[in-house]
Amino acid sequence: MARSLSSRIVKSPHELNGFQRVTRPQRGANVRRWSQLPDDELLAWRICDLGLRIEKTAMAARIERLYEELAERGVRFRPHFWLSEEWFSPDGIPGIAIPFYLAHPRLARLERKQMLEVEGGTEEWCMRILRHEAGHALDTAYRLHRRRRYRELFGRYTAPYPEHYSPKPSSRKFVLHLEPCYAQAHPAEDFAETFAVWLKPRSNWRSAYAQWPALKKLEYVAELMEEVGARAPLVATREQVEPLRTIKKTLGEHYAQKREYYGMELPSTYDRQLLKVFTNDRGSARLPTAAGFLRAHRVELRRRAAEHAGDYPHTIEHILREITQRCRELNLRVARSPRETLRAASALVTSQTMHYLQGGTHRVAL
Repeated sequence: MARSLSSRIVKSPHELNGFQRVTRPQRGANVRRWSQLPDDELLAWRICDLGLRIEKTAMAARIERLYEELAERGVRFRPHFWLSEEWFSPDGIPGIAIPFYLAHPRLARLERKQMLEVEGGTEEWCMRILRHEAGHALDTAYRLHRRRRYRELFGRYTAPYPEHYSPKPSSRKFVLHLEPCYAQAHPAEDFAETFAVWLKPRSNWRSAYAQWPALKKLEYVAELMEEVGARAPLVATREQVEPLRTIKKTLGEHYAQKREYYGMELPSTYDRQLLKVFTNDRGSARLPTAAGFLRAHRVELRRRAAEHAGDYPHTIEHILREITQRCRELNLRVARSPRETLRAASALVTSQTMHYLQGGTHRVAL
C-alpha cells in the first residue's frame, strides 16, 4: 500500500497567515457542484478550485485533540495547519500540511478508489499521523536536531533522505508506531516516531519498551520536553508550503503522478492472491465477508504466521490490517469451509509477512 509519511524537504514556500486562514474561503455552491459529480468528471477539476478549508471538518476536531494532548504533556508549542496534496511537515517550518481528501468525504472516497486506502481516514490512524508530524514540527520549532545528544541517539538530521530504506524488523533500537520499521527510514523519522509514542495518552512506554535500547530515546524525549515544553518556540513562522491555492494540477493529474511514484498497478498480483482465498463472484453477497472472517480469526492467524515467519507481532499485525482492508475494498466473501479458508488465509498472511521481512527495501515519500 502506498505510504506518504515523512518530513519532506520542499523547494518553494508560499506565505499565508495562521490556522484560521488555511485556504481561500470555502464556496458552498462550488463544493456542491463537484461533490455530486461522477469520478471521471471530478478528476477534471483543478485542486486549487475545490474551495476547501479545515474548519468545520472532522480534521478540525482532531487538531484540537492533538492540542489537548500537547497541553496535557506540558508542551506549549502548537503547530499550525493547512491543506495540501500530502501529509508533510516542511523543513524549517514548524507546521503540518494535511492532504486535501480529508477535508471532504467525497474526496476521501475518490482517494480510496484511486490509491486503495485513505491515509489517516480513521480517527485512530489520523491521530497517529498527527502525533508523528507534530514531532517533526516541534523538532523544527525548538531546533532540537542541532543538539549533540540528539545526534548521538538518532543520527544526523541533515543526512540525505533515501528513496528506499532497508528495515530490520528484529531491531529493538527503534520504537514502533505508524507501521513496522518506519523509524528506521531516517534520523528525523526516528525522532518523530519516538515523540509520537511519548505523546500518546496512556501509552505506558516505560514498561512497553523496558528491555529495548529504544527506551533511551524515549527517556531523552521526556527530558527534552521537560526542558523546553514551557518555552516559546525558537522558530515561530506561520509560513505554509504548497497550499491548495497554488496547486493548479487537476485531480486526475495528481493521481496519475501519485500512482506512478508508488508503482501501483491494478489489478495487482496481491489482489489475485486474495481472490484465490476469497471470492467476489456475483451471487456471493449473502456469504460472510472476508474482512469479518479475518477479524474473527485474527489471533489464530497471528499465531500461525509467527510459527513460520518468526515472532514479529507488529509486522504480522500490519500485514493482517492491510489484507483485511483490501478485502473490504474488494468486497470479498468467504465461499469455502471455515477450516479451508483459515488454512489458505494463514498461508497468505505468512507468505506476505515473509515477503515483507525479506523484501529488503521500503519506499520513503519525498
